[in-house]
Amino acid sequence: MKPVVMSFFHDETCTFTYVVFDAEQRSGVVIDPVLDFDQASGKVSYESANQVLEYVNEQQLTIEWILETHAHADHLTAAQYLKHKTNAQVAIGKGIATVQKTFKEIYNLSEAFPVEGEQFDRCFSDGDSFSIGSLTVDVIATPGHTNDSVTYLIGDAAFIGDTMFHPSLGTARCDFPGGDAAMLFNSIQRLFALPPNTRIFLCHDYPEGDRSPTCQVTLVEQKTENIHVKEGNSKQDFIAFRTARDNSLAVPRLLLPAIQVNIAAGHFPKPEGNQQIYLKSPVTFPQIGDK
Repeated sequence: MKPVVMSFFHDETCTFTYVVFDAEQRSGVVIDPVLDFDQASGKVSYESANQVLEYVNEQQLTIEWILETHAHADHLTAAQYLKHKTNAQVAIGKGIATVQKTFKEIYNLSEAFPVEGEQFDRCFSDGDSFSIGSLTVDVIATPGHTNDSVTYLIGDAAFIGDTMFHPSLGTARCDFPGGDAAMLFNSIQRLFALPPNTRIFLCHDYPEGDRSPTCQVTLVEQKTENIHVKEGNSKQDFIAFRTARDNSLAVPRLLLPAIQVNIAAGHFPKPEGNQQIYLKSPVTFPQIGDK
């Protein structure tokens, strides 16, 4: 059965959130929800998540899962807010344990911070599957951008996270801790092996010129037109290109707050003695006397 897919585009972070459901049984999932966060003021709001909830209520859907394609570095997840509103389970790929171990050290988080994915209701392994109504969701591990990256294949629709962008923009960066260009290339080849009629749903789009944000492309378009990894591009050339390009990229604007919250399934740190919540931000500066 073909799932119904509704997309929501978050302009500030250029992120797509999806509601995917079985039209007959009205069971569905939310994929990659966004929390509105103003970094300058530290203010959190729920406008984007409420748009998703409004649609869910209009369609009279039962949301069973909130699915993360990976621990995002460019936006904060609204998973816990949506869980509170829908009673759905929050899930991610099993590789989140490696991501948590890495960033626990970077943020110097407390010894009590779990690093086996316990903050999530479920951590999926490659090859896992589950149902939403009459639809089957297959989990495909697609690491390379991050250790925990997964693709959710629901009927003819593949939600690929940051693995690939619009064909005119190429592929995801691989320079975050745990990223690996060779691994990303291999993951993309797994996606290229899906049936030709597979609909590819993107996590982000950064349209140039007059092009509007595009959430869906065909698998054939990715295989024949993706500027970084179309058929005929060798693995060695991809690794060389990806490494050189990543060395020139700036750090994502929301990386430090986003990763800290997203590796905890959207849970913020507990309030401190003054009942205020704080997010950590590592600081690096040169030695005194350095130019």
